[in-house]
Amino acid sequence: MAKSQEQQHPKKAFGWAARDSSGVLSPFNFSRRETREKDVAIKVLYCGICHSDLHMVKNEWGITTYPLVPGHEIVGVVTEVGSRVQKYKVGDKVGVGCLVGSCQACDKCANNLENYCPRLILTYGAKYHDGTITYGGYSDIMVADEHFVIRIPDTLPLEGAAPLLCAGITTYSPLRYYGLDKPGMHVGVVGLGGLGHVAVKFAKAMGVRVTVISTSPSKKEEAIKRLKADSFLVSREQDQMLAAWGTMDGIIDTVSAVHPILPLIRLLKTNGKLVVLGAPEKPHELPVFPLLMGRKMVGGSNIGGVKETQEMIDFAAKHNITARVEVIPIDYVNTAMERLAKADVRYRFVIDVGNTLKPAF
Repeated sequence: MAKSQEQQHPKKAFGWAARDSSGVLSPFNFSRRETREKDVAIKVLYCGICHSDLHMVKNEWGITTYPLVPGHEIVGVVTEVGSRVQKYKVGDKVGVGCLVGSCQACDKCANNLENYCPRLILTYGAKYHDGTITYGGYSDIMVADEHFVIRIPDTLPLEGAAPLLCAGITTYSPLRYYGLDKPGMHVGVVGLGGLGHVAVKFAKAMGVRVTVISTSPSKKEEAIKRLKADSFLVSREQDQMLAAWGTMDGIIDTVSAVHPILPLIRLLKTNGKLVVLGAPEKPHELPVFPLLMGRKMVGGSNIGGVKETQEMIDFAAKHNITARVEVIPIDYVNTAMERLAKADVRYRFVIDVGNTLKPAF
């Protein structure tokens, strides 16, 4: 169902925004662009709260433009499509992740790596092609170029699928790229939070033996019984760590706080790979000698391109993988941010936008 030219006009939108570095969010009226020929308009039903949202509302990375409407784990239903849209129709279940634009001309974009495009456009707090600032999914509607829209299979519950658009692809992509997806491999997952718990689920679905590595002994039962990890290491227990030296093909490190890297490198086999996904405020200390002696490597990864994100969502649907979530009303969002700062959530807050966000025009 295409949109006629005479119907094109900016859309009234309503959401919650932060106005300053206090990080407090409150109701906010704004406009979305008209549905252009390659655009998809979406009624937002759920939006996950990522730890990046917390950093951004408080301007902890020094790049925030206010007012800021956060949210890049967005799922909903298509309400309108532009005249040249080919992939979607009204009524389709779809999502929008961390990206809404890229140059579409560089070698990264040509190779489906829009996430590494030097001109990538983030879903919120970034400058779009037309010079406007992007607003995220803590809002009632979304308009995005169809290239950056992900189809959500009917078998995935929307609230559990939303966090996969960030946490899911952030862990799925390095498992695939670094070859840590082969049945029988042994992979460690550091941290059992929003990223870590879905990393365990994806790795197990790939046939990998998984060891969760955590500072919290209390998470052992969750890791083993609920998430089906094969083993659990308390990183502060030297005897446990020593017994596991040289046993892992790779490690996915999801922790954002500064923490020792050397004990993790020691867990790797020769040719092992430590993949860092967290972004600590201060640089890690990286001991080189253990890398040299074991031909080990330390790498990184950042979300994934659009094609791989769709692949991840389809894989999740096939293997019944969703994030463990706590669904909240929009007016609980400031409390949720406070709890998130204390790691008081298992494992992702998801805002019930469709049922609790009421426009106040």
